[in-house]
Amino acid sequence: MRVSLLQRLWVTFSCYVVGFYASTLNRFVTKGAENIPGSGGVLLASNHISAYETIFLPWAVIRHHPLQMLWAPAKEELFENTVQRLLYSSWGAFPVRRKRDVKANKTISTLLQDQKVMIFPEGTRHKDGKLGPGNRGVGKIIYDTRPTVIPTALIGFNTWKFPGFGQSATAVFGRPLDFGDLYALEDNKETHHLIVDRVMQAIADLLKHEGAYVD
Repeated sequence: MRVSLLQRLWVTFSCYVVGFYASTLNRFVTKGAENIPGSGGVLLASNHISAYETIFLPWAVIRHHPLQMLWAPAKEELFENTVQRLLYSSWGAFPVRRKRDVKANKTISTLLQDQKVMIFPEGTRHKDGKLGPGNRGVGKIIYDTRPTVIPTALIGFNTWKFPGFGQSATAVFGRPLDFGDLYALEDNKETHHLIVDRVMQAIADLLKHEGAYVD
């Protein structure tokens, strides 16, 4: 997908403004950013514990890949207001209806040909920090598009207040996942479940390594 230089500059500038708040006024750190490829279709699959993640996760990525985009599906209610719609769209967000959204899935599949996309396989926030089950639809998208999948663990944002200072949070990017054995299986619901289960297990392993896994 072609994106204008002006939009890329705007996104990078916005990320650095957000980053000043997140990593200077607060203590948001990243680990494993070297695992994120510089090019190609990349899916960052993360746990979902706070609404702030869609703002701060781009900073964790774009600071290492300036002038790139990190696209994000977001609930359609955020696009009802004209000003909000223009702002979120300029940052690379696009609306998704609850439950099954064929149009949004097609958008994600198109983007994953050569872009970076962040997605929350759980489909809903878990403010208590627990890791919920992954949505089968994410497994289907991965099976169809076969991007580089980076498991991502977000820690601490569920305790943040805005505005706030000195708050701690961490984003951990794991190594790319290998689905070769699962891609060899039939394109069906069972295979899609196996794929997303592998993603969720990788996220759980990252959380456990950081001592942040919640049963």
